[in-house]
Amino acid sequence: MDPQRAQGAIGLVDLTNLDIDCDEQAIDSLCERAVRYGTAAVCVWPDFVERSAAGVADSPVRVATVVNFPTGNERAHAVGVITERAITDGADEIDVVLPYRDFQAGREGWAASVLDTVRGVAGQQALMKVILETGETPTLEGIAQAARFAIDHGADFIKTSTGKTEVSATPAAVAVMLDVISNADRPVGLKPSGGIRSAADAKLYLDLAEEMMGDGWISPDTFRFGASGLLDALVAVVQGRQAHPTITEAY
Repeated sequence: MDPQRAQGAIGLVDLTNLDIDCDEQAIDSLCERAVRYGTAAVCVWPDFVERSAAGVADSPVRVATVVNFPTGNERAHAVGVITERAITDGADEIDVVLPYRDFQAGREGWAASVLDTVRGVAGQQALMKVILETGETPTLEGIAQAARFAIDHGADFIKTSTGKTEVSATPAAVAVMLDVISNADRPVGLKPSGGIRSAADAKLYLDLAEEMMGDGWISPDTFRFGASGLLDALVAVVQGRQAHPTITEAY
């Protein structure tokens, strides 16, 4: 990846800290780095939305949070309550885990209730990014079905993974998701997430999106990376400190 493209990729990163031991000091550092380098957003636990909103105030950096995360097993009412509080605290984007086990088991009504609740609470105030947990979905057709379901229930973005399972983003899953997006009747974005650590990883997904969606499709409104370590790799390329990054062993 050349430095110019790496600089553009930085603006697509949702700089993430969803560590179980995350604290206020870590959030302050996350926000400072996001503002300094110009990432698309920070993605944090709901507890830290208010602090993050203050930390990125007066910058273009958005605040994303996660709900029904990471298991996808919470009740719709509880998810709605957390979503409402997060938006009140300053969240611009809600990354909600599809109840993927229920969906795979044919309990689509339960899955729909969670997504519909988040969509209803978010309204026009916040983007809804639906995490499909593709690494836990046995088949590519299953991924396609989940992607179509998420879009039918209001997803502004579809996202691969929580990053909390053994398998996260893969090129095969992303290709299926892009195919579904290309056939949607409205604009929908893509967020590869989990295991994306090097500039070569990022280039792989950017090339795939450009090949399938065309030049000019990629922007922060249509494409994000969910990552914690990727920013350092991209900054290294921009600064000429990493001329030949390699794809991580996740692939």
